[in-house]
Amino acid sequence: MGFSVAPSVNVLGRPLQSCSRDPMTGFFRTGACDTCAEDRGSHTVCAVMTAEFLAYSKYVGNDLSTPRPEHQFAGLKPGDQWCLCASRFLQAHDEGVAPRVNLAATHERALDIVPLEVLEAHALDAPDRG
Repeated sequence: MGFSVAPSVNVLGRPLQSCSRDPMTGFFRTGACDTCAEDRGSHTVCAVMTAEFLAYSKYVGNDLSTPRPEHQFAGLKPGDQWCLCASRFLQAHDEGVAPRVNLAATHERALDIVPLEVLEAHALDAPDRG
């Protein structure tokens, strides 16, 4: 059974850029925050991990920092980029611990959950709309 992948477009309406290949991220583990209907968590926000966010994520039940070799997962550390679930990002924003966001690598489907203004407020760089 194949997946019907959503078009690879970022929140700025441009081609989606890679989020991270080291560590390898994304619902499809391709390095990009591509998504499809089967991606129930909407792993669409390319976030730059911080110690504060990783501690928060662990506290709310999603430990992203502990290595899980049985899943070929080395654990994340501050500075790593990761395709984060859009709802977790919004929850972290509401709690004041949201990580920075790479807008060029954040899939447009994140906008189904997170307003663009919220993503822009956490952007690594000011959006280039030119």
